[in-house]
Amino acid sequence: MQHQINFIGLVEELRPSVKEINVNNVKQILDNGDNVKLVDVREDYEWQHGCLPNAIHLSKGVIERDIESIITDKQTPLVLYCSGGFRSIIAAYNIQKMGYTNVASMSGGLRNWMELSYPVDPVIAK
Repeated sequence: MQHQINFIGLVEELRPSVKEINVNNVKQILDNGDNVKLVDVREDYEWQHGCLPNAIHLSKGVIERDIESIITDKQTPLVLYCSGGFRSIIAAYNIQKMGYTNVASMSGGLRNWMELSYPVDPVIAK
């Protein structure tokens, strides 16, 4: 997908303020059974096609409104992801501003995750 220049500019402006981890690191975290919440910030129609194992869905459009009622402990380790790793940077930045202190964005997003043939859960099974 070709993104608009101002969108990319916003992502690049916020990127230094957000911790990013790559898909291999996220896979290792999951394989180790580390305590982390995966948060899918994609839109509903994207979510319906599958997600990372045990992810919760809080689309970028509602995450700021709903996160405090779903993840009440603001020190919970969170990894946010989207399709390519751009929207998750914006969402991570915003929830950090809301007081969440252990937030990362998965660089490369679900697209990169799937390119590496890592497991994807069907949403229907959730």
